[in-house]
Order: sequence, then C-alpha cells, then structure tokens
Amino acid sequence: MAGTEKDLGEIKRRVQAGTLQGQAAIGLAVGAVRNRYKVKKHFQVTITDDTFTYERKQQQIAQEAELDGLYVIRSGRIDPDQLAAAGIVRAYKQLKEAEKGFGSFKGPLEVRPIHHRLSDRVRCHLLICMLAEYVRWHLRQAWAELLFQDDNPRCNTDPVAKATRSPQATRKAGRRRTPEQEPCHTIQSLLDELENRTHNR
Repeated sequence: MAGTEKDLGEIKRRVQAGTLQGQAAIGLAVGAVRNRYKVKKHFQVTITDDTFTYERKQQQIAQEAELDGLYVIRSGRIDPDQLAAAGIVRAYKQLKEAEKGFGSFKGPLEVRPIHHRLSDRVRCHLLICMLAEYVRWHLRQAWAELLFQDDNPRCNTDPVAKATRSPQATRKAGRRRTPEQEPCHTIQSLLDELENRTHNR
C-alpha cells in the first residue's frame, strides 16, 4: 500500500504542477499504477479535469486485517454428531482430489474438447470423461509403490496442521527410487513408459 501511495502521490504532484491535465489523461496514469500491487480496492480516488485526490479506505482495511491469514469454512446445517468441525475441514480439503481429476482430463487422459449439441451426446461425453478419471484414480492406488506419492500418508489429528511426508516417501523422493530400486514415476511418465512398451493397432 505504501508503494501504491508513493506512485499516486507522484501523479498528484504532476497534476498540481500542471504537467498532467484532463480527466482522461489523469485516469490513464492512475490506472497504470493503481493495481500494480493488487491493492486497488483499498483506495478511493477522485479525478476531475485539473485535480486528483486519493485516500485509503480505512474501515475496509481494518476489516480485512482482522481476517488476514485466516480461512473460514462455512457449512450448511450439519448435525455435529454427523460431522464435527474437524470433519468439515477434512471434507473441504478432499476437494483437491476433485480438482486433480479435472486437471487430469487435460493432462494424462488427454480428453480433448469435443463439441456436442444434443443433450444425450453431452451426457455420454461426460460419462466417458468420468469413467476415464475413475480408471486413473484406481491406477494411482494400484501403482502407488511406483509413483512419488506417499504409500502410507500420516493421518494428522489436527486437520489444519501442515501435512508431512512419511520417512519412506521422503526417501523415495530423494533417491527417486522405490524400496525395490525401481525408478519412481509421475502418473504421466509411467503412462508414457507403458505406452512405449505396447503396440496397439
């Protein structure tokens, strides 16, 4: 914010000196620096043909400062006996698996965009994508020993605590070898190697 104020102060001096005039010209100059540090929302600016003023939105800044560094997860009406606060956090963190799945469509599965107009064809295409992701997920479980992933991930009692690797996973990543001295792979490199070993017609 201090950097943004410094840049806006320079524009204000130019306007006051008369070297920068006109609402459009001042607006272009302000726009070029206002979001450089991604704090545009914290400043209120007023521009006329021959004046320029700015000020911080102190109340908004104070509100954001109270939540700085915090994440808030809001759930629906869930009975604590069904899912306690820790369970809600764990469920939220499992969304990363869904995001990985969507990412795999473009990555290892190479599912290219196919444009359909009829509703049954759209459903069929989505079904094929989901089935492919289902197979990929099971392959990751079956091939866990050959991949860089942790075979025995630790279960933290605190769901907010940073995840840590097991010593076996750290050793595997450092040596890039499995305990059986096989080379470790990503899911993509393993699929590539298997593709080179098969001859499909």
